[in-house]
This record gives sequence, structure tokens and C-alpha cells, in this order.
Amino acid sequence: MATATEFIDIPVTPARTWQLIGGFDSLPDWLPYIPSSELSEGGRVRTLKNEEGGVIVERLEAFDNGARSYSYSILQAPFPITDYLSTITVHEVPGEDGARVQWSGTFTPVGVSDEEATTLFRGIYRDGLAALHQTLTTAAA
Repeated sequence: MATATEFIDIPVTPARTWQLIGGFDSLPDWLPYIPSSELSEGGRVRTLKNEEGGVIVERLEAFDNGARSYSYSILQAPFPITDYLSTITVHEVPGEDGARVQWSGTFTPVGVSDEEATTLFRGIYRDGLAALHQTLTTAAA
């Protein structure tokens, strides 16, 4: 099983950061790569469309509002992996008013090396966190 983890510090409070990203249907609010999200199964499954029209279907596996964290699995996606489980968490930064957002995942590569799959997801997480930073700091300005 391979893993990928990225984080970013954002000069916005953890509460405000979680307010934006804590909803399972909120990706289009902060991630330009995902302009469309549609919930089903009582809000437990989201069907995403990326900029190219590709479909990604994900299931909410765990949600902890107090810990500002949720985990999800991928049911369908154009990625060379199986057994994907990812978690997004907003942490307080001790001594600061900002937030640290961590995005991590575990998965089994299919037809590619662990390194290739890890590089793919680290890039997705890094780009997503940069977009989150941009959205939050632009809105705060």
C-alpha cells in the first residue's frame, strides 16, 4: 500500500477554513479542478466532474466536525489505484491564528509503481491545497 501526504499553512482561522472545506459537497467552492459536485445516498456519496468532464465518485467514510476532519474513499475514478482512503483535516497552528490543512491518502497502485502513484496524489493534494490557500486569502483580503 502506498501513501501520500501534503499540508499547507493558511493565514485564516481554522474555524473559517473548516467552514469552507468541511462540507462533503464543497469542493467546487474552493477547487477549480472540480467545478461540479452532486450528492446522492443521503449525502454520503458525491459524484464529481473535473474540468475535462471526467467523473470521480467518492463515498464519505468518516466525518468529525469537532476534529475538523473527514475521510472518503474512491468508488470510481480515472486513477491507476484501488483501495483508496483519504483524509482532510484542519489543524490549529499553536501560537498563531492560522490553520494547517493536511490532506493524506493510502492506496494500492494498479499498473504503476508506488512512486508514480504517490507522485500523482501528492501533486493533486499540493495543487488542491494551493487552490484552497488562494480562495481563502483572496476572500479574506
